[in-house]
Amino acid sequence: MIDPVLVPLLAEGTETAASSGGGGLVGILRTALVSLLVAVGLFFLGVGTLGMQRLPNVYNRLHATTKATTMGSSSIALATWVYYAPAGEGLPALVTVLFLFLTAPTGAHLISRSAERMDIDFEDGVSWPGRTDQPELPDDE
Repeated sequence: MIDPVLVPLLAEGTETAASSGGGGLVGILRTALVSLLVAVGLFFLGVGTLGMQRLPNVYNRLHATTKATTMGSSSIALATWVYYAPAGEGLPALVTVLFLFLTAPTGAHLISRSAERMDIDFEDGVSWPGRTDQPELPDDE
Protein backbone atom coordinates (compact mmCIF):
# COMPACT_ATOMS: atom_id res chain seq x y z
CA MET A 1 0.00 0.00 0.00
CA ILE A 2 1.30 3.47 -0.89
CA ASP A 3 1.53 6.03 1.88
CA PRO A 4 -0.73 9.01 1.00
CA VAL A 5 1.64 11.45 2.72
CA LEU A 6 4.64 10.54 0.58
CA VAL A 7 2.83 10.44 -2.77
CA PRO A 8 2.75 14.24 -3.32
CA LEU A 9 6.39 14.50 -2.23
CA LEU A 10 7.38 11.68 -4.55
CA ALA A 11 5.48 13.20 -7.47
CA GLU A 12 6.92 16.65 -6.84
CA GLY A 13 10.48 15.30 -6.53
CA THR A 14 10.10 13.40 -9.79
CA GLU A 15 8.77 16.48 -11.60
CA THR A 16 11.65 18.62 -10.26
CA ALA A 17 14.25 16.08 -11.34
CA ALA A 18 12.62 15.60 -14.75
CA SER A 19 12.47 19.34 -15.37
CA SER A 20 16.16 19.72 -14.48
CA GLY A 21 17.07 16.96 -16.91
CA GLY A 22 17.84 14.35 -14.24
CA GLY A 23 15.14 11.82 -15.07
CA GLY A 24 12.71 10.02 -12.79
CA LEU A 25 15.20 7.87 -10.85
CA VAL A 26 17.09 10.89 -9.53
CA GLY A 27 13.86 12.40 -8.23
CA ILE A 28 12.91 9.16 -6.51
CA LEU A 29 16.35 8.86 -4.89
CA ARG A 30 16.27 12.50 -3.81
CA THR A 31 12.80 12.02 -2.34
CA ALA A 32 13.94 8.89 -0.50
CA LEU A 33 16.97 10.74 0.93
CA VAL A 34 14.84 13.71 1.99
CA SER A 35 12.35 11.36 3.65
CA LEU A 36 15.13 9.49 5.43
CA LEU A 37 16.77 12.68 6.72
CA VAL A 38 13.43 14.05 7.94
CA ALA A 39 12.67 10.75 9.69
CA VAL A 40 16.10 10.77 11.37
CA GLY A 41 15.57 14.38 12.40
CA LEU A 42 12.15 13.65 13.86
CA PHE A 43 13.58 10.67 15.74
CA PHE A 44 16.32 12.77 17.36
CA LEU A 45 13.92 15.59 18.18
CA GLY A 46 11.55 13.06 19.77
CA VAL A 47 14.37 11.56 21.83
CA GLY A 48 15.37 15.04 22.99
CA THR A 49 11.80 15.77 24.04
CA LEU A 50 11.58 12.49 25.91
CA GLY A 51 14.92 13.20 27.60
CA MET A 52 13.69 16.62 28.69
CA GLN A 53 10.66 15.04 30.35
CA ARG A 54 12.27 11.96 31.89
CA LEU A 55 15.79 12.85 33.02
CA PRO A 56 16.30 13.89 36.66
CA ASN A 57 18.34 17.12 36.71
CA VAL A 58 19.35 20.13 34.66
CA TYR A 59 22.67 18.64 33.53
CA ASN A 60 21.18 15.43 32.18
CA ARG A 61 18.31 17.31 30.55
CA LEU A 62 20.73 19.74 29.01
CA HIS A 63 22.80 16.91 27.54
CA ALA A 64 19.75 15.19 26.08
CA THR A 65 18.23 18.28 24.55
CA THR A 66 21.46 19.77 23.20
CA LYS A 67 22.71 16.65 21.49
CA ALA A 68 19.37 15.47 20.22
CA THR A 69 18.09 18.80 18.95
CA THR A 70 21.39 19.58 17.24
CA MET A 71 21.33 16.27 15.39
CA GLY A 72 17.59 16.46 14.70
CA SER A 73 17.58 20.03 13.44
CA SER A 74 20.72 19.42 11.40
CA SER A 75 19.17 16.37 9.75
CA ILE A 76 16.09 18.36 8.79
CA ALA A 77 18.26 21.22 7.50
CA LEU A 78 20.28 18.72 5.44
CA ALA A 79 17.00 17.36 4.05
CA THR A 80 16.16 20.93 3.06
CA TRP A 81 19.54 21.22 1.35
CA VAL A 82 19.01 17.97 -0.56
CA TYR A 83 15.58 19.13 -1.67
CA TYR A 84 16.56 22.67 -2.75
CA ALA A 85 20.22 22.19 -3.83
CA PRO A 86 19.44 21.40 -7.52
CA ALA A 87 17.78 24.79 -7.85
CA GLY A 88 20.80 26.49 -6.25
CA GLU A 89 18.89 27.56 -3.14
CA GLY A 90 20.30 25.11 -0.59
CA LEU A 91 23.07 27.29 0.87
CA PRO A 92 20.98 28.73 3.76
CA ALA A 93 20.34 25.17 4.97
CA LEU A 94 24.08 24.46 5.13
CA VAL A 95 24.66 27.75 6.95
CA THR A 96 21.96 26.66 9.41
CA VAL A 97 23.81 23.41 10.10
CA LEU A 98 27.07 25.31 10.67
CA PHE A 99 25.30 27.77 12.97
CA LEU A 100 23.75 24.93 15.00
CA PHE A 101 27.08 23.15 15.45
CA LEU A 102 28.73 26.38 16.62
CA THR A 103 26.04 27.76 18.92
CA ALA A 104 24.45 24.73 20.58
CA PRO A 105 27.58 23.61 22.47
CA THR A 106 28.31 27.19 23.49
CA GLY A 107 24.80 27.69 24.83
CA ALA A 108 24.89 24.36 26.67
CA HIS A 109 28.21 25.29 28.25
CA LEU A 110 26.85 28.64 29.43
CA ILE A 111 23.72 27.06 30.89
CA SER A 112 25.71 24.37 32.72
CA ARG A 113 28.15 26.93 34.14
CA SER A 114 25.23 29.06 35.31
CA ALA A 115 23.64 26.03 36.98
CA GLU A 116 26.96 25.22 38.67
CA ARG A 117 27.29 28.78 39.95
CA MET A 118 23.76 28.55 41.33
CA ASP A 119 24.94 25.46 43.29
CA ILE A 120 22.68 23.02 41.50
CA ASP A 121 24.17 19.65 42.38
CA PHE A 122 24.96 16.69 40.19
CA GLU A 123 23.78 13.22 41.08
CA ASP A 124 25.07 11.84 44.39
CA GLY A 125 28.78 11.05 44.30
CA VAL A 126 29.51 13.13 41.18
CA SER A 127 31.36 16.45 41.26
CA TRP A 128 32.82 18.99 38.90
CA PRO A 129 36.32 18.10 37.67
CA GLY A 130 39.05 19.77 39.72
CA ARG A 131 36.84 20.51 42.71
CA THR A 132 38.60 20.15 46.05
CA ASP A 133 35.60 20.53 48.37
CA GLN A 134 34.63 16.86 47.89
CA PRO A 135 36.11 14.39 50.39
CA GLU A 136 38.87 12.31 48.85
CA LEU A 137 38.52 8.56 48.73
CA PRO A 138 41.32 6.52 50.34
CA ASP A 139 43.77 4.85 47.96
CA ASP A 140 43.51 1.10 47.57
CA GLU A 141 47.16 0.28 48.19
